Amino acid sequence: MNRGFYTIMAAQFFSSLADTALLFVAIDLLTRLNSPAYMSPMLKQSFVLFYIVLAAFVGAFSDSMPKGRVMFIANLIKISGCAMLFFGVYPVLAYAVVGFGAAVYSPAKYGILTELLPAEKLVPANGWIEGLTVLSIILGTVMGGWLVSQRAAEMLLGLDLPLQHMGIDTAPEAAICVTACLYVAAGLFNLFIPDTGARYMRHELNPSRLLGDFGRCVRVLWHDKLGQVSLAVTTLFWGAGATLQFIVLKWAEKSLNMPYDRATRLVGIVAIGMAAGAVMSARMIRLKDTLKVLPFGIAMGLIVMVMPWVQSVSLAYPLLILIGALSGFFVVPMNALLQHRGHVLMSAGSSIAVQNFNENISILAMLAMYALMLSLNLDLDVIIVLFGLFVAGIMVLITLRHAANQRQFDSVALIGEGGH
Repeated sequence: MNRGFYTIMAAQFFSSLADTALLFVAIDLLTRLNSPAYMSPMLKQSFVLFYIVLAAFVGAFSDSMPKGRVMFIANLIKISGCAMLFFGVYPVLAYAVVGFGAAVYSPAKYGILTELLPAEKLVPANGWIEGLTVLSIILGTVMGGWLVSQRAAEMLLGLDLPLQHMGIDTAPEAAICVTACLYVAAGLFNLFIPDTGARYMRHELNPSRLLGDFGRCVRVLWHDKLGQVSLAVTTLFWGAGATLQFIVLKWAEKSLNMPYDRATRLVGIVAIGMAAGAVMSARMIRLKDTLKVLPFGIAMGLIVMVMPWVQSVSLAYPLLILIGALSGFFVVPMNALLQHRGHVLMSAGSSIAVQNFNENISILAMLAMYALMLSLNLDLDVIIVLFGLFVAGIMVLITLRHAANQRQFDSVALIGEGGH
């Protein structure tokens, strides 16, 4: 890996760290405002909304200039969302602006990998990026939980800094300022990301034509025999992962009797497992072998269903690490395969935009189902079992679909030849 790749990693780390910490700060703000329980998953829904709404346009924007500049602009948007939260805008709306920045950021973050690295390095590169992203989620989760604690409030507000005279008088305001500083650090790294020299055909500026072109890209990737399987897996994974965050927080409160600032650590435990799985996958799985990891997705869904019977922290930790490890092990190769197919079939920015569109529709839909079940006062244990069955069942269907595709096409040949 070259120096430019490590600069991208540093920028991604700080930006993702801030995204995660700010989510838990925003959840705490909703609690302070006595918002109903179903508003917490709506935070994440507001975050992913722009991934869907802007999907047809952010790929073109990402390909219109060097990716480092796109990432810098996106971080400025995220800082604007922090400022809105600081000045009292309702958390769901303010976090939506942060999601706007993330939607702009994502095609550039992943698209630059295909510009900077050869195809054979995409799996290890994704392992590094996903591993570091998961590390930032772990630290961001712990940081978010700590920032909303009484101890952190006393320490931050007790610091003798010039910022004390800028209206920072409460614990949430101090927490928001800390996350804003992380976005600033990410922006500084963005300035040092090298221009790869990759240039794409000028995109159509007419919105209706952009939508038409995006629709064509969606159809191409879903009709590609390898693209459809990898896209289906990553779409399911990100929807399930976002929902699992909120399930774990509720489960820690109900089954393990943990307060909110400690419950956030369990989300970090899942992320530790994901990091381990991502690293193992990067070391063990080659691009041509990526589809062999599908059974791990089925296993992850089945093991989630054990959660209702776990009542102690000592058993919860290894269970959550195992769930995370299985997730990380199967999603990293799927991401790499999807990026490779997207790069072969269309531009880097467009393929990542298609991926984001599908993945975030999944997040929106699964969180909506979870919020609906909460609003209906469905027992959490029932929700967990239904969630695990859903994930395992969809993975079985994807595996069967791949087996049917294999009977018509040789997957290894497809990767090697770059054909449909």
